Amino acid sequence: MTLIKKNDFIEIDFTGYANNQIFDTTNSKDAEKIGLEIKDIKPLTISVGNQMVIKGLDEDLEKKEIGKEYSVDISPEKAFGKRNPSMIKTYGINNFKKQNLNPYTGMVLQLDNMIAKVISVNGGRVTVDFNNPLAGKSINYKYKINKIITEDKEKVNAIQDFFFRKRLEFIIKDKKVIFKDEEIKPFIELINPKLKDMTGLTFEIEIKSENKEIKEKTII
Repeated sequence: MTLIKKNDFIEIDFTGYANNQIFDTTNSKDAEKIGLEIKDIKPLTISVGNQMVIKGLDEDLEKKEIGKEYSVDISPEKAFGKRNPSMIKTYGINNFKKQNLNPYTGMVLQLDNMIAKVISVNGGRVTVDFNNPLAGKSINYKYKINKIITEDKEKVNAIQDFFFRKRLEFIIKDKKVIFKDEEIKPFIELINPKLKDMTGLTFEIEIKSENKEIKEKTII
């Protein structure tokens, strides 16, 4: 019997509940209940023990069996954190009117580069909550591990989906993952040890040297 361990890449299906209401899912039927686009719903590929899902779920995955259904209750501390009173702020209503916004209770908007929710409008003051909507709540996940991912290409794509939010071209050669996009070079340099620990692969950026290219052309 194979049990899941840290750094395993797995494909997982899950549905998350808060106050018995679904807030996230990879199940198409559950997605319909909360109005998610079905075409975007699919199992998630993650590396266990590497914070690619919330802490409480991440910890629960180890030593579990493939194909078996599980349920885990997670405290706020290991879910989306406790509510932080300092993240509730009050603004003058003119700050919103200058942006042609008419704030109302329950309105969700982007403010100071963060997602926030208006919790009250009183006279000329607007009180806004920057806490995660699930902060302070105990949650439940029902999940099933579909399979262990063994292909290096699938592992790299899972890392790209999580860290880059997009997929870039790469090749795998001699245990090295080689990208050509220099845009991610600082990021790769920063977390390369973590990525190697997760995958057993070294991540690199191939940088073309103009002088080298000229020299090669000269030789030809």
